[in-house]
Amino acid sequence: MRQQLTRRQALARLGTAGAAALGLRSAPAFARSRSAHDKVNLAFVGCGGQGFENLKQLTDENIVALCDVDDNSAAKAFQQHPKAGRFRDYRKMLDAVHRQIDAVVVTTPDHMHATISLAAMELGKHVYCEKPLTWGIEEVRRVAKAAKDKRLATQMGTQGMAGDGSRAGIEVIRSGVLGKVTELHVWTDRALRWWPQGIDRPKDKPPVRAGLAWDLWLGVAAARPYNPAYCPFVWRGWKDFGTGAVGDMGIHNAAMPFAALDLGPPSSAEIIRTSGLKSETFPAWSRLKVEFPAGGSHGPVTLYWYDGGKKPPAALLGGRTLDKNGAIVVGTKGTLSSVEWTGGLWSLLPEERFRDYKPPRPSLPRAPKQSHHQEWLRACRGGPPTFCRFDGFASRLTEAMLVANLALRTGRKIIWDATKMEARGCPEAEPYIKREYRTGW
Repeated sequence: MRQQLTRRQALARLGTAGAAALGLRSAPAFARSRSAHDKVNLAFVGCGGQGFENLKQLTDENIVALCDVDDNSAAKAFQQHPKAGRFRDYRKMLDAVHRQIDAVVVTTPDHMHATISLAAMELGKHVYCEKPLTWGIEEVRRVAKAAKDKRLATQMGTQGMAGDGSRAGIEVIRSGVLGKVTELHVWTDRALRWWPQGIDRPKDKPPVRAGLAWDLWLGVAAARPYNPAYCPFVWRGWKDFGTGAVGDMGIHNAAMPFAALDLGPPSSAEIIRTSGLKSETFPAWSRLKVEFPAGGSHGPVTLYWYDGGKKPPAALLGGRTLDKNGAIVVGTKGTLSSVEWTGGLWSLLPEERFRDYKPPRPSLPRAPKQSHHQEWLRACRGGPPTFCRFDGFASRLTEAMLVANLALRTGRKIIWDATKMEARGCPEAEPYIKREYRTGW
């Protein structure tokens, strides 16, 4: 019998050139056909938790399709958008509605970010994907290349970077008022009480809970029995599914100073201390040292990372109490401290030196309504690129955090060769650089 291929299978065999041959619209042509007031036709993959928060921010657009592997998590989204198509498998969703949608919002566990984003971009769809951009480093490179080659409007979900305060902080650091920046100290209270880390795989094998398509939830990850220790939300601490506190909050807390210094790939990453390493989960707490080589207008920079409630020395802020999340930028002429995860609430120290300081005039574009989502929608309609686009800041920051994570995944000091995309002398890191997908994915 002659095998019948679905559109998805045909595209996989034909590749990008084949997609063009099938007459798929290029993003620029599509964008030029829109007005600034046209609604964008959206499909969502992941509708519970943060997915529902993204849906609330975009509910004024046309919600065409909703996809979630968990009926319980998606119940509220389904109830509020009864006219939207409902799906469990994102591949079937794209097969069914690709002609009706302009863009896709991806809010899934980290291990599925790249696969879904790439599938959508292959069809010429704009993509908003939650942070971190991908689970693995090779995936970062592929996603960035696809966004660039296809000229698509993309945005990684680092919401605080859309605030005027964050962009003003970038301008302040770039003004040179701190002198030569030599250190970054970045910390978070995660995982702590947010999700478990530093644990072993559970041995019990309860039945899959009602409403969850477990095989679809696993996706590209290796097969394993269902257990409530993995989902929902608590997947972040498991190495197969999440990227731990570094991938979750490093992307937020380090974002503003990382952008200000225009940092690229680190040269090394190593563990200073941890609560102890486990084979399948990240440690309950850790301290890391990540070195960035000199480049552009900055010299060598050392990033010190603290998680699980560990914090930098209070002396860096003159003995002041540190918040649960934040970043400190240390320069030869002063220090900038930002609190919480937005990066927008910053101050300069010592106070007496900067009491009469006036920030530079704005030089960076501001997001409409200080909204990450509105900035992306504007780009979808043909406006300027987003700040956290895949083929720019988003991929650079994600790769840096994932290199830092290699130290926690392997227990080894990582000497990172960005050109060859390899950890020198550390073959144990290879599975986390280039992931082997489960058969069928």
